Amino acid sequence: MTSNPPDLRPDLAPKAQFGDSPRAGQPTLGMVSLGCPKALVDSERILTRLRAEGYGISADYAGADAVIVNTCGFLDSAKAESLEAIGEALKENGKVIVTGCLGAEPEYIRDHHPRILAVTGPHQYEQVLDAVHAAVPPSPDPFVDLLPATGVSLTPRHFSYLKISEGCNHKCKFCIIPDMRGRLASRPAHAVLREAEKLVDAGVRELLVISQDTSAYGLDRKYDVNPWKGGAIRSHITDLSRALGELAPASELWVRLHYVYPYPHVRELIPLMADPDNALLPYLDIPFQHAHPDVLKRMARPAAAAKTLDEIRAWRDTCPEITLRSTFIVGHPGETEAEFQHLLDWMDEAQLDRVGCFKYENVAGARSNDLPDHVPEEVKQERWERFMEKAQAISEAKLAAKVGQICQVIVDDIDEDGIATCRTKADAPEIDGNLFIDEGTEGLTVGDLVTVEVDEAGEYDLWGALVAG
Repeated sequence: MTSNPPDLRPDLAPKAQFGDSPRAGQPTLGMVSLGCPKALVDSERILTRLRAEGYGISADYAGADAVIVNTCGFLDSAKAESLEAIGEALKENGKVIVTGCLGAEPEYIRDHHPRILAVTGPHQYEQVLDAVHAAVPPSPDPFVDLLPATGVSLTPRHFSYLKISEGCNHKCKFCIIPDMRGRLASRPAHAVLREAEKLVDAGVRELLVISQDTSAYGLDRKYDVNPWKGGAIRSHITDLSRALGELAPASELWVRLHYVYPYPHVRELIPLMADPDNALLPYLDIPFQHAHPDVLKRMARPAAAAKTLDEIRAWRDTCPEITLRSTFIVGHPGETEAEFQHLLDWMDEAQLDRVGCFKYENVAGARSNDLPDHVPEEVKQERWERFMEKAQAISEAKLAAKVGQICQVIVDDIDEDGIATCRTKADAPEIDGNLFIDEGTEGLTVGDLVTVEVDEAGEYDLWGALVAG
């Protein structure tokens, strides 16, 4: 039996998957996409624009005329990973264009890698195109280079990320995302729905809604009303979620919400999740980050934990099947042993289904760097281990309770031995668990939504058998 490691990074997107090989003589670009799903969407948009101009996409350095590295700059460890990727691309290819979050610090990048061709910041699509044109002039063939209706996708064909907004209005002291990506900028609701409809028409079975702050969607637009399908749609997360869940029957589509802050209006989403006819999954990804009010205050978090447990109980009363996933930070400056123990006790009460955890890191430009009483590394490590031990025990108990249940799963992969790797409605790609089917998979294909009976459980994963139907 295998299981997901307890230190799985909860902020990483799936590895980019590239499609058809370029045609002979076609100018070709490679892409390294690092960091979160939001960055992966940026990579898809860049490649879609380039594909429309006649560029091919190479899955390796050797076959590319130049390489774009879309970087992450959220943590110092992520910056180091980005610098390593840039160095590898320079070594293997030599012509490298850097973009993404770390691109907001061009001097920092050039100090380490002066040979790069250009540096652009996050979602600066036009500047990336200009840099590509200078390095590798386009040579389109209008009879061959036909852009697919859905653009270039770097995820498997059966699921897709759907970015509804960019930026964030919060000023959490440990975070520099607002400095890199700006304030909240929501897309109009009809534009989001039009993109989602095209994805569903192209065969996507799962839409993963992402942003920096999904709950705040539309706030910057004053929840404006947009025309849609002969009617109107408000740019508000409740209205958008309802409409996304009505794009296809719930038996044929999953809609999953990520990065949802626990604002009071989130409770309006829960009846939708409990509605069997709406495709909105009973799943909330909420970045609680901590539970002690003093730690949250030092973090400058936008919501306190005082009534969070009451909210969780209310959500579960309305939708007993709801899955709650979250991420936490241990070892934030000033965190005492008593405050950390408070977090462990809160976990016992909250009984969250899926949990990820970071050890606090200083990030250049973050206000938390200047806070007093930084926690020693060995203490952070020890607290992280205790936290993950608690989370693992909760996960194991919750999964054991699912043995014997009938549930719908989505097929992500079928290996050469016929073992199908699937996910339940409680599992997002890469960051949560899997359900494995060991036999009887001959008729399955990737992307199928099928019914299984759970017959075995581990710490993070399940095993099951197909139910004839």
